[in-house]
Amino acid sequence: MLALKHLTRSNRIGFLLVLLATITSFPLNLQAAGPTSAEYGVVLNLSGKQRMLTQKMSKEIMLVALNEAKEQNITNLKKTSGLFDKTLKGLRNGSDELRLPPTNSGRILRQLDKIDVIWAEFYPTVKEIIASKAVTKAQVDFVASKNIPLLKQMNKAVGLYEKDAKKGGLKSAPGLAATLNLSGKQRMLTQKMSKEFLFVAYGYQQDDSKLALLETSTLFERTLKGLLDGDETLGLPGTKPQHIRDQLGVVNGLWAEFKPIIDYGADHKTTQIPKDKIKVLAETNLPLLKQMNKAVGMYEKEAAK
Repeated sequence: MLALKHLTRSNRIGFLLVLLATITSFPLNLQAAGPTSAEYGVVLNLSGKQRMLTQKMSKEIMLVALNEAKEQNITNLKKTSGLFDKTLKGLRNGSDELRLPPTNSGRILRQLDKIDVIWAEFYPTVKEIIASKAVTKAQVDFVASKNIPLLKQMNKAVGLYEKDAKKGGLKSAPGLAATLNLSGKQRMLTQKMSKEFLFVAYGYQQDDSKLALLETSTLFERTLKGLLDGDETLGLPGTKPQHIRDQLGVVNGLWAEFKPIIDYGADHKTTQIPKDKIKVLAETNLPLLKQMNKAVGMYEKEAAK
């Protein structure tokens, strides 16, 4: 090291301060690198999945309210709400189990704070329903009023993660970040449609529920086409890997089976939905969700390459 004794006192202090700044900044430079491409893939997948879970919970609550496979849907609701809670904590603090890095961005952490506030209201009602194995009209009203704000705030968080991904680990493939976001959003739309159909069946604000159902199904169909062949307005470049295109073809086939039941619920002439159609929806929405989720997993693997 330099012979500090030959420097003046002020120069020695200045040298030491520069040395100290260099040493202490080194870990920060490492941290500034942010998540890897693979980690961004996981974050975009699981934060996007949270949107779906808000709607899946709401759908399961409505199936219980309509007395459709009540025991099974209570079990499903417990698992869905528990996973949402675990993932929300994992997004903030990191989770080895979920392969999530902790969130360091101040603006995303502030957005997660907003989600926490709504979730702190929503989760106790879910737990009450699980404990009682029944849903009151007041609880339907509560879920109807709170599930969309929870979804919207979660969606904002996903948008912030996507922006970070475009600037960070996925900066060389911004189209892939948008694809991960919107393919993940498709999972949510399968559950949002199902929930809206069940609101119609329950008789909750039927005209508004039908309009929402029509809008959701239209967006799902457009996005599915955009994932395959591109949609400039949605920011989708289209999908080239054949194995992912094949998987989207599987989703498209299931959508062709699912769409007629959705169209029935959205039809302005529909005044009541028979029990058998509720059962069909309950049985067919999950295969569509499962196969869409499989496609998202394939996009996540592409991000890790």
